Amino acid sequence: MAPQPPPLLAAACIGCTLAMSDLRQMLATKSVENIQFLPFLTTDINNLSWLGYGCLKQDWTLIAVNTIGAALQTLYILVYLYYSPTKRAVLLQSLVLLAVLATGYGYFTLVVGDARTRLARLGLFCSAFTISMYLSPLADLARVVQSRSTRCLSFPLAVTTCLASSSWTLYGLQLRDPYITVPNVPGIVTSVVRFWLFWRYRDKPHRPLPA
Repeated sequence: MAPQPPPLLAAACIGCTLAMSDLRQMLATKSVENIQFLPFLTTDINNLSWLGYGCLKQDWTLIAVNTIGAALQTLYILVYLYYSPTKRAVLLQSLVLLAVLATGYGYFTLVVGDARTRLARLGLFCSAFTISMYLSPLADLARVVQSRSTRCLSFPLAVTTCLASSSWTLYGLQLRDPYITVPNVPGIVTSVVRFWLFWRYRDKPHRPLPA
């Protein structure tokens, strides 16, 4: 039986709703300007992957939190697609990552027969994907330093990432599960960097990047 989740894990669920400010912005302005699509898409795939890991491990905390997260991220994706002027590009990105997810599902269910091996390999896959998701905004962080503007960053998303990664790190430590603990550490680090950038360039005028 899995141990009870720490209090901060409940904060991860609440933190997911902070990203609803982006949803409200899209609905109010009927535009996706200054809102990034890729974080929503990768987070959705990440939630679905961890949901599969939770089902294999029979961990109801993983199942519940990632079910809620996947549902919310799917809602954001649908609203983004509705208001996006570049629907073809958004659909293409979605189909590519869904194909990756379907391929992984086929591999873990059809090729890997042993349950313990399947759990270990799926945990490794989820860990690698989570690390890549947390490190993917590094290019945006470099742009912030160059332009001296945090216009391309989402503060609610930074808060959500910090809450979620901190909560899962504590939960992984409690379970002694390195597949949960290790990949969430980069999320804490990148969140701290984002908060520092918001503080550093909070009153700085936007400086256009050279062409």
